[in-house]
Amino acid sequence: MQVRIESTGNMKLRIGVVGLGDDWEQRHRPALRALADRFEVKAICAEVSLLAQQAARDFNATAVGGYRVLAAREDIDAVFMLSPGWYGALPILSACELGKSVYCAATFDIQPADADEVRRRVDKAGVAFMAEFPRRLAPATLRLKELIATRLGEPRLLFCHSRLDKKQKQAVDECYRQPSSTREMMALIDWCNYVIGRRPASLLGIEHISAECPTENDYQMLSLDYSQPGATGNGPIAQISCGSYMVPSWHEARAFRPPADLQVCCEKGMAFVDLPTGLTWFDEAGRHRESLDSERPVGEQLLTQFYRAVTSLVRKTTDLDDVYRALSIVQLSKTSFLEGRRIDL
Repeated sequence: MQVRIESTGNMKLRIGVVGLGDDWEQRHRPALRALADRFEVKAICAEVSLLAQQAARDFNATAVGGYRVLAAREDIDAVFMLSPGWYGALPILSACELGKSVYCAATFDIQPADADEVRRRVDKAGVAFMAEFPRRLAPATLRLKELIATRLGEPRLLFCHSRLDKKQKQAVDECYRQPSSTREMMALIDWCNYVIGRRPASLLGIEHISAECPTENDYQMLSLDYSQPGATGNGPIAQISCGSYMVPSWHEARAFRPPADLQVCCEKGMAFVDLPTGLTWFDEAGRHRESLDSERPVGEQLLTQFYRAVTSLVRKTTDLDDVYRALSIVQLSKTSFLEGRRIDL
């Protein structure tokens, strides 16, 4: 792969964007602007051609008609897949065929049937691949990891809850290949794995069937045990839940006392995380509230990490394993619920 070297000595990655996605305006576009010394947008394609043309003008890039044409361009070093669209994993496979690195913000939407093929093709191509995990690199998460290592000690209990809006959930599910509840649970599972720093040993899943639709649930809870083999219950435990049980007309109830995104009980204290920059923690000295608004935004953290992955000589491939591990845990949680038993991983 030929990477452009600017007169300043920095290597600049020439990228093509596939799909603009829900986070384009708030995360990806500002980050690409801020890191213009490292990234140069050369081409954009999206399902709505007008949006692609507008975004392309913004970056002095070219709007193209499809992901294959985009990936085949000689002035493209890496493909940014920011929305799953109808094409699923096909842009990733095309990039692999052409030896282009991949930044994927839609990994949680890859269907289970395509997962092994994507892993195989990325490995065979030998290209850099990075899945987007915004919760990992949020300023509050990074500071929490520092506190765990220095002040709070090892995590013992994690409580992680996400509440989905019913109307938004329905609209999102019509656009994405994976249900929003599945994608949200995968993201929360990966987040807890990252905070604890190891893989879970067993799981127990619980669901509540929706009164409106007997084939769907409006709440699901997953208990992950991170104990060592043969010591169930003696290690960290994460309780992860996701629900869309709030009736849209209950406006006051929906806004009342929203829970912290993550509560972590550690050996020497406790922390409450509100993404992306909210962090309050407690130890023997009392309460500590940290202001993290001045930290580098999540989007810039993510793109900086991808830049390093492409330009360094060390190839990082664990992202795909982490994504599919989270997907398999979500699937096994349904088995656990149906069979009424804890499942060893």
